[in-house]
Amino acid sequence: MPPKQPTLLRRSLLLAGLGHIAGVQALTPRQLVFPRDFGAHPDLRTEWWYITGHASVGDRLFGFQLTFFRSRVDATQGMVSRLAARQLIFAHAAVTDVQNKKLWHDQRIARASGDARFDQAHASERDTDIALRDWTLQRQASPAGDVYSAQILASDFQLALQFTARQPLLLQGSQGLSRKGPAQEQASYYYSQPQLAVRGRITLKGQHHTLDTNTQAAAWLDHEWSEALLHPQAVGWDWIGINLFDGSALTAFHLRDHGGNTLWDGGSFRSGTNAGQTPARIFQRGEVSFTPLRRWQSPASQASYPVEWTVQTPSGHFTVKAIIDNQELDSRASTGAIYWEGLSDLFDSQGRHVGRGYLEMTGYAGTLRM
Repeated sequence: MPPKQPTLLRRSLLLAGLGHIAGVQALTPRQLVFPRDFGAHPDLRTEWWYITGHASVGDRLFGFQLTFFRSRVDATQGMVSRLAARQLIFAHAAVTDVQNKKLWHDQRIARASGDARFDQAHASERDTDIALRDWTLQRQASPAGDVYSAQILASDFQLALQFTARQPLLLQGSQGLSRKGPAQEQASYYYSQPQLAVRGRITLKGQHHTLDTNTQAAAWLDHEWSEALLHPQAVGWDWIGINLFDGSALTAFHLRDHGGNTLWDGGSFRSGTNAGQTPARIFQRGEVSFTPLRRWQSPASQASYPVEWTVQTPSGHFTVKAIIDNQELDSRASTGAIYWEGLSDLFDSQGRHVGRGYLEMTGYAGTLRM
């Protein structure tokens, strides 16, 4: 059996909380302030910066995902030792090679004490500036739009990517305070940056692929921080973040119980027409539903994942289809779970191909444990 690892998945804290557990406080509404809120919030328990996207190299299509997590270690906060691991930094990265139907994946974990002389990882509180050994993500302001630079030196692949903002930030929920459950404590501060332009290079087994900078290439960034814990009845969730080809952006999720019933749901839609001037439509509880259409069984974990869905929202009815079925990630060496996250296409109610982005599914290889 593999050794037990910390079980800290990004969406387990995004999508729910335990309001009655001592020490969990309700997040209060506040105005997000930038560039400060681009940075880390070590006073809260969990945080993540998450980028997904797609780009082409000639007639080859690639998807990519990178996530940096920060987790506060409550037991060490009062220690005086400079070596105390006050924060843990995790990271995942993956590349979907559509032509060869292969997923490349790697992961990292290191502690952050706050003393640069000893740390292998850090997350700045002033702006997006995160490093985990030779994996980095940084933001720089630019007149043409904020630019995020990512460097990932994984075992079998490397990412050297830049993402340029083409639209304003999208504040999820109520001005950035996003409810994830029936109790006020079940919430997170949450903003997205959809429709990022992509350029750079993906390297697979030493072979370099310089990305085409066409209008179809696009990435999506989520940044969230929270005190929430996994809902006691939850086994997992399904989530999509999709860039539509017309410049619109769609988010939708639901949290599932053991019977597959929805414990909570939500999301948003922002039109690509005058993006940032027309307010996003924020979905309320009961307005989003996921219906599975086709399943794929993983030969590695034996988990059965719905790789095609009908997703109904107030902004339209859609079909989401995985571009390749096998995009299961085994993160037991870092965040402690097996889940599915991969490049997917979006079709409208008329069957027209209208967008591309990422689908995430958890809790199918076993109930998530916190």
